[in-house]
Amino acid sequence: MNCIPSALALLRVVSSPTITGGIMRVPLFRQLKLVFCFVLPMAVLAVMCGPAMARVVRVDVSNRAYVLDGKAWGSAGPYQKIVGRVYFAVDPKNPHNLQIVDLDKAPRNSRGEVEFSADFYVLRPTSKGNGSLLLEIPNRGGKGLLSIVQGAKGSTDPTTAENFGDGYLLDQGYTIAWLGWQWDVRDEAGMMRLYAPVAHMPDGTSIHGLVRADWTPAERKDEWPLGHLIVGSIGGTGYAVSDPASGENVLTVRDCPTCKRNVIPRSRWQFAQQDEHGVHPSDRFVCLDGGFQPGKLYEIVYVAKDPVVVGLGLAAIRDFVSYSKYDRGAIVHVDRALGIGVSQDGRFLRHFLWQDFNADESGRKAFDGVLSMVAGAGRGSFNHRFAQPSRDAETTSSLFYPTDLFPFTDVPETDPILRRTAGLLDATRRSHTTPDIFFVNTSHEYWQRAASLIHTGVDGRSDIAPGKNVRIYFAAGQGHFPVSFPPQIGSIPDLQGQQLGNPMPRKWLWRALISDMDAWVRNGVAPPESEYPHVSDGTLVAQHDLRFPDIPGVPLPVASLGVYRLDLGPEWPMGIITYEPPKVGAAYSVLLPQVDKDGNEPTGIQQPELQVPLATYTGWNLRAQSLGMPGYTIPFVGSYIPFPKTAEERKRSGDPRLSIAERYSSMDEYMRLYREAAERLVKQRFMLPEDVPAVLDFGKREWMYATQ
Repeated sequence: MNCIPSALALLRVVSSPTITGGIMRVPLFRQLKLVFCFVLPMAVLAVMCGPAMARVVRVDVSNRAYVLDGKAWGSAGPYQKIVGRVYFAVDPKNPHNLQIVDLDKAPRNSRGEVEFSADFYVLRPTSKGNGSLLLEIPNRGGKGLLSIVQGAKGSTDPTTAENFGDGYLLDQGYTIAWLGWQWDVRDEAGMMRLYAPVAHMPDGTSIHGLVRADWTPAERKDEWPLGHLIVGSIGGTGYAVSDPASGENVLTVRDCPTCKRNVIPRSRWQFAQQDEHGVHPSDRFVCLDGGFQPGKLYEIVYVAKDPVVVGLGLAAIRDFVSYSKYDRGAIVHVDRALGIGVSQDGRFLRHFLWQDFNADESGRKAFDGVLSMVAGAGRGSFNHRFAQPSRDAETTSSLFYPTDLFPFTDVPETDPILRRTAGLLDATRRSHTTPDIFFVNTSHEYWQRAASLIHTGVDGRSDIAPGKNVRIYFAAGQGHFPVSFPPQIGSIPDLQGQQLGNPMPRKWLWRALISDMDAWVRNGVAPPESEYPHVSDGTLVAQHDLRFPDIPGVPLPVASLGVYRLDLGPEWPMGIITYEPPKVGAAYSVLLPQVDKDGNEPTGIQQPELQVPLATYTGWNLRAQSLGMPGYTIPFVGSYIPFPKTAEERKRSGDPRLSIAERYSSMDEYMRLYREAAERLVKQRFMLPEDVPAVLDFGKREWMYATQ
């Protein structure tokens, strides 16, 4: 039947979430009047018309203030910072929620709904915004977008001028938001967190299961947390051990990722933590007699209980975006929504699309555009029982988690061993909610995140072109993130490589890509065509076919990240892992971008550093000898391998690469070529015209460093 628009409008007024904290409050007498006059008849109409509209039920504001005392940003004017908590409720029986693992085992309210909440943080223009929401999926609770795109000093609560950098996104009028989606974020001020319920058996008793953790120390340690540590203290809290005496708790050690596991006798280790007073029992740390040694890969499997309904993090993002777009009374009302996720959260967005979370409970599209940045071919531990969202996949840790699983390509592909044909976007195409998408990867993701699998067959023998609403961009020669300039070897033990870190900037490209995506979604202006290496023309090859030059003291890694078919147990289709560790099957074919005679990658998006090179830029950097496993790579950081300055230096060292003096007659010639390279990127729409002066200034600094 056709529903009366005016009646639906009144229903939306009644069902819109309450906003407290001085933003919006409907007087009680008006609420009662609306209830008695409209709710009963409209409830019948709502049942006839379909699912309820609003899944955000309350917004509590804890802090509201003008950004930098009301500073005007570009044509957008002043910005307001709004911080608080969003409360949600979802219907376990709604078909758009059935994919949430263990939702049926979560506690319910009187309406049969499951309630949860999440931290939110919003920067919104007070009057003249551009109508676009740019929602960054928080990486392990943090906020990285302003630092990456605006060159700001990182902060969980941007307050000072340096926390906003050059203000590019604010000048353009974007509404910028962060929402907690991860339950196991560390307990630190300003982190964005999901507050989700625990699943229980139907009789209310606890659910138990096996949980796994692995790590390769960069230095000797007497103890190690069960939660995941990436670098330093960054990571997640994980699950506590529930039965320290269980015979199912097993600690092993091995010499490499694919080496045999050796069981460490139970008498040598315990669940404990040390302090100045001695060793004390702990349900979140493990201690080993003699300590954990650098360059060894340790793995513990242990019994835990009370799994969090982790998949509600995906629903939180979905419902907050839907609320922002479709509820005119929302605290953040926008015309369109762009989602951007970096690394872990680029994988989150791939997972979000794969499991059809871009369709809200009413079947409406949430994100209009998605930028999945430096995610490789992965998804993640975002929606299964005892999932640890902070786990990723690196060459020497976080191995064999459900991160790199078939399918990898956005269009359907076939895995003949699994006997399956599927594509990453099958579900969104069925629900007609596929957004416009950028998959953006660097050299690092081809080496350490299996990025080639997003555009090749699983056997690595053929190319698979993306769908019409998808672009694949390869940012050649870049690390997962750039190190500071001038380049140096990392001071953090986990990031100490054999070469200087790769400082090639990503800021300029990312700004252009955000602008390209907004234009695509807003006005239908198609972005640049995909740029990535191909099997068909020999620009994407197996590692043994890589023609890397024989640079003295610079060997290639033993191997890129291995991706395997995993058997997680018979209950995995229901989101339950029963094999820990999983059974490892046949490997997928992971390919790498071919290089030129300098060791640089000539395909993909070529920043000026590659068009007019002063060094070899790689996405990998071998582990320092002191870390152990020196043939494997450190996480995230690429290499900067400078060219010899002169022909004499080149001959003396035996370096096969031409020297700087043999390439460029002077700084003036170099800067002329550098400018031409930047201008080509502007024409290709991979650089903004207004960024060229800053790019040239950086190029000048690079010349001075390389030659002096």
